[in-house]
Order: sequence, then C-alpha cells, then structure tokens
Amino acid sequence: MELGNSLKIADLIREIRQQLDLSQKKFAANLGVSLRTVNRWENGSAVPSRMALKLIEEMLEKMGEPGKRLLSEYLSKAKQREDS
Repeated sequence: MELGNSLKIADLIREIRQQLDLSQKKFAANLGVSLRTVNRWENGSAVPSRMALKLIEEMLEKMGEPGKRLLSEYLSKAKQREDS
C-alpha cells in the first residue's frame, strides 16, 4: 500500500482503530509498535514505515467490506494526488 505524503494517514489510522474498536495501545500491540508510535501517526507527527503500512493493509483486508471501503477510499485518494 503506497500512500502519498499529502494523504491524511492520521485519518486512516484513526478510522481503522475505531472500526475495530481498539485503543491506541491495543492497535499498537497488534502491529508490534509502541503506543507512542501510533499516537504520533494519529497526530500527524510521523508516518508508518513501509512494513507497518503492509501490516495495516493486511488488517484492512481482514476487516471485510469496511476494510475494502477504507482501502479503496484511501488508495484512490493517494492515486489522485500522485496523478496531479
């Protein structure tokens, strides 16, 4: 999953967590990162590594239809930004 720099990764992370009903701490544990890392992603001061993005993509795929919607929504936004 490639996300453009201008994409609001913070929004995607927050939305995934809310859809899965996970705290930042539990979300971080699922990805093998620290709570601070997830917090920094959500407040926009850092972006996930390529490995973390891959794990997030896998998480989205396992979510079924809601995950597919998020994946297509955020990937299409990233694609539009790359094309402009």
